[in-house]
Amino acid sequence: MALCFDLTDEQNILRQSVRDFAEREIRPVARDLDAREEFSYEVTRKMADMGLFGIFVSPDYGGSGLDYVSYIIAVEEIARVDGSQAATVAAGNSLGIGPIYYFGSEEQKQRWLPKLCTGETLAGFGLTEPLAGSDAGSSRTKAVLDGDEWVLNGSKIFITNAATDITSVIVVQAVTGKKSDGRNEISCFLVPADAPGLTRKAMHHKMMWRASNTAELYFDDLRLPADALLGKRGDGFRQMLQTLDGGRLSIGAMGLGGAQGAFELALRYSQERKQFGQALVEFQATQFKLADMAMEIEAARNLLYKACWLKDNHRPFGQVAAMGKLYCSEVMGRVVNEAVQIHGGYGLMQEYDVERFFRDQKLLTIGEGTSEVQRIVIARHLIG
Repeated sequence: MALCFDLTDEQNILRQSVRDFAEREIRPVARDLDAREEFSYEVTRKMADMGLFGIFVSPDYGGSGLDYVSYIIAVEEIARVDGSQAATVAAGNSLGIGPIYYFGSEEQKQRWLPKLCTGETLAGFGLTEPLAGSDAGSSRTKAVLDGDEWVLNGSKIFITNAATDITSVIVVQAVTGKKSDGRNEISCFLVPADAPGLTRKAMHHKMMWRASNTAELYFDDLRLPADALLGKRGDGFRQMLQTLDGGRLSIGAMGLGGAQGAFELALRYSQERKQFGQALVEFQATQFKLADMAMEIEAARNLLYKACWLKDNHRPFGQVAAMGKLYCSEVMGRVVNEAVQIHGGYGLMQEYDVERFFRDQKLLTIGEGTSEVQRIVIARHLIG
């Protein structure tokens, strides 16, 4: 197999454009938004104007028609500056737009995708429940067919982008019956955000991603027309797994970008801070830390980009996606830990961005499949 480690001119231009945007529009407000736990409609609108929603969607539905590598680069560059805004973009694309684009009917695509791709509206992905996190197949949210309508009851938790004023639709997984082997039959539905019977409640007091919108959802005899079913009845578990495969790449990108950002903060600080008559960067102990950080970031980038390349070329990518998500998220953990160490006491203070990176990292080893679940996924691929 021919190996190529060069990005295209278009991908390099995209990287620089998104990096410049993040430095200009996000960095000046990131710390304040984090402190106030405020989802920024203004920043979201600016990210939409940059074309950061619907990147991989066909222009037929209002998207940019770019490859997945380009999408991951965009998420990486936003995460290099702020995890909260990267979460808005990643969830809006991988978890919100993705299921509709890949599994929706033509009518569903035409109805929802154009406004989602322009960022005029956002979509959420209702999977996690209070008693069904990693064990998503044990969902207790139920949908019962009543004539030509589905009646939805249950709840979801930790759903990104689901309680904003511009949220238009939420993809919701629900139990629609039992299979012959006794397991739950899982289906997915497109639930309008303003549907009667749906209560959306923003969650606060988070340790991380404090400027990202996270919601609890409650369904109380919510009625949906038959055509709200996404794909075929009983196909929801497969849809969920495939959606998470793609979503893991964006979480990996957040880990990669966050690690890169924390590394750059540590490098800059070590060049400026003097101890014992010389800059920290002149001490071999600091140099070794920086060398290890740079090495792991480079390895993470190569692994993640390979997974995206496999997806773009319609090759099996689930195993490598799990590896990329696992490795990138844990690399960020190691990098931010050393970055705070290099900052010393200042790294513990909120006026230094590295403190926010330290907090934001933790979700990456939990969301979209914990590190333990990723190891299970990888092992199952290995042993068949």
